[in-house]
Amino acid sequence: MTGTTRSSNGLDERRKRLLFRCWHRGTREMDLILGRFADAEIAGLAELEVTQLEELIALEDPDLYPAFVGDSELAPKFHTPLFERIKLFRNLDKPA
Repeated sequence: MTGTTRSSNGLDERRKRLLFRCWHRGTREMDLILGRFADAEIAGLAELEVTQLEELIALEDPDLYPAFVGDSELAPKFHTPLFERIKLFRNLDKPA
């Protein structure tokens, strides 16, 4: 997979921006984690979850990637149900 499989049609501007930003992180590993999650979940996220996702993607890849793969932890404010959903999604959606 080389990029998004989801069209931004039907999304509000905030979600369109998030979808784009999730697929354009700067490192391929983070593109795949956040981009795939956004493809699958962006339309159904509650407003609080959208805010939490915006806060997560404001973090730098060298801080965020190790937290997703279990090598380090983020500040407690980032330990949200959304963060856990992304981690779970990452484990369920790994390419074969």
